[in-house]
Amino acid sequence: MMRKNLKLPRIIKIEKVEHFNVHCMFNNGESRLLDFKKIFHQWNISEGDIEHKLLELKEFKKVELRNNTLSWANIGYDIKNESGQIEKHPYEIGPDVLFQLSEPIDSQTSKPGFIIKTARLKAGLTQEQLATRSGTTRFYISRLENNKTDVEMSTFRKIIEAGLGKQLKLIIE
Repeated sequence: MMRKNLKLPRIIKIEKVEHFNVHCMFNNGESRLLDFKKIFHQWNISEGDIEHKLLELKEFKKVELRNNTLSWANIGYDIKNESGQIEKHPYEIGPDVLFQLSEPIDSQTSKPGFIIKTARLKAGLTQEQLATRSGTTRFYISRLENNKTDVEMSTFRKIIEAGLGKQLKLIIE
């Protein structure tokens, strides 16, 4: 079963940047949306704030993934190190803060439970019938269809091929 509440959320991929919206994949597998127009408004960014430069779309779009969070090397801090030298550090926002500020991107149609339920209904099967054919339980099929549990690939294959009589094909593009 996939853990839903990881202790330390991290961004593992920037999926796309549109205007002031950043679509990110977190380490729990969720794709989430960060609406920075909304975030900067909540933070009441003003001219003296370091983030103010990010209100310019050209500067905002220079966002990168660094240390599992969003980072802007085009703005940042100068920090004096132990030997007295100035070091430049990019502006970053903690991934735990970003996770809290983000909203899940609803992609129900790509979830295994949705795929199974749609195919089961199309085949005219009950959850009990599908469970019997695939060697699982009605309770498991119900939890799967309601996205309360994850499914191992071998079990997914049993449900699709033995339970639904279909062929499972995965395509990576």
